[in-house]
Formats: sequence, structure tokens, C-alpha cells
Amino acid sequence: MLKEKNGYIRSIDVAGRLGVTKPSVSYTTKRLREGGYLTMNHEGLISLTGSGMEITQRMCERHRLLSEYLRRLGVDEKTAGEEACKTEHDISEESFKAICLHAKGENQSRKKLCIHLSEFAENRRPPDFSGGSTIFAEMMR
Repeated sequence: MLKEKNGYIRSIDVAGRLGVTKPSVSYTTKRLREGGYLTMNHEGLISLTGSGMEITQRMCERHRLLSEYLRRLGVDEKTAGEEACKTEHDISEESFKAICLHAKGENQSRKKLCIHLSEFAENRRPPDFSGGSTIFAEMMR
């Protein structure tokens, strides 16, 4: 985000964006540099390495999906974004995948229910839930 906005990333900009002190950012950037996730040139400009970019993209995707999931549950956009930010770094891969599967299953159940209800509207008779009564049960949870 900062790079797209400014064309570069500096420790002081990161500190301002996150609301932390510059020494905190310096400590963290040193650890990330040692881990091979970022580089810093002689002017102090920060660049992500390939592995740093990969992790960043994964975290952005987690943030996007968690925010969307919370909004679907009725959480307002601002709170959903803040809560996703807190969660995206701490949640295990197993739990994140479970949330994604649940959200995907929820979407599929809603789509199937909509199809059944559309059939009812067209045919003026109750939809056939045989073999699929769990769809309605899932929607009532």
C-alpha cells in the first residue's frame, strides 16, 4: 500500500501507518531482513524479496476473505476490517481453511435454496427437498 501511494517504503512511513515507534519498526525490519523477507538500500528504502512478497500477498488475501466473511455475518465494514487485521496474522492455516470451507459451503447452500425457491415460484408447488433436506436445515442454523 505504501509503495503504491508513495513510490517507496521507509521505516518512518511504516511507523506512522501502524501507529508505532520508529525503533519498533527498525527492530522488526532488521529481523525481516535477516530472515530474507526484505532488503534495504543505502537510502533506507525498503523492498520486499520474493518470499516477502509471497507472505504479503497471502496476508492480504486472508485479510480480504476474513473481512468479507465478517461483513456477510452482519459486521459493519470498519469493524470487519479492524477485526480481520487482528485475526489474519494469528489464525492457524487449519482454522483459516475451515472458515473458507464454511463460507464456501454457506454460499453453495444459499444458491441451492434459491434454486429450489425459484422452482416453487415458477411451479406454484412446494420445492422437492428429497435428498437435499439438509440444505434447508443448514440455512436455518
